[in-house]
Amino acid sequence: MLSFETVKFRYEPYPIGVTTPALDPALYDDLVGSYPDVDLFQFMPNIGDKYSLSERNNPKNYDKFIASHPRWREFHAWVKTPAFIESIGHMLVDQGIDVGLGQYNIAGTKKHGRMLKDVSRGRLPRRDRRLKARFEFSMLPADGGFVHAHTDTPRKIITLIVSMVKDGEWSAELGGGTDVNRPKDPRKYYNWLNKSLAFDEIEILDTFDFLPNQCVIFVKTFNSLHSVRPMTNTGNPAMRRTLTINIETDE
Repeated sequence: MLSFETVKFRYEPYPIGVTTPALDPALYDDLVGSYPDVDLFQFMPNIGDKYSLSERNNPKNYDKFIASHPRWREFHAWVKTPAFIESIGHMLVDQGIDVGLGQYNIAGTKKHGRMLKDVSRGRLPRRDRRLKARFEFSMLPADGGFVHAHTDTPRKIITLIVSMVKDGEWSAELGGGTDVNRPKDPRKYYNWLNKSLAFDEIEILDTFDFLPNQCVIFVKTFNSLHSVRPMTNTGNPAMRRTLTINIETDE
């Protein structure tokens, strides 16, 4: 369902790329038109001025919404398949980015073969390291919304951010782009454990503007620092709506 025919990456200071259109226009219009209402979301002040609806944040609302919307239910089910995770891994390898997905068990696809190999070499079977895809609806208000500069939790391996706004609903002047950051202090460059940095502690190397039917994709590294700068559109009711898909371990 996601298309990466037009994907282009930058590789410094970490791999991050963008593709558009990310989804078939008809599917995209259906998903945007049925995006959940803000009343279902949980406010996340620890991350920034952000609202989230996911398996972890207001999970009852999340489960009920997915179950009651056929197009979202179909899309969600596809994201949860091993084929989805494997397709993202193959796309990254084609772009010269190998994050080592083969070391993980994706929904049982590699578990038994790896166990037999360990036993044949006289080793105890390794602990099963599973990968899963997690699905989050996210909103940032044009009036004050932001996300602190961070590198993501070590559990995350790959992140995809799919915009969810109609054509003409969001303008570049509102902001909301995904910034590629670097710490001003080189002592803060190694940040595997995901300590957030203040905006005056970072410099902006690049910005992926927030555009309709776009997917920004990047991998978790020790320096995958990214953010959304505070938006200052006083009184504007617009929301920067996204679907975030995280491929992560269950450890």
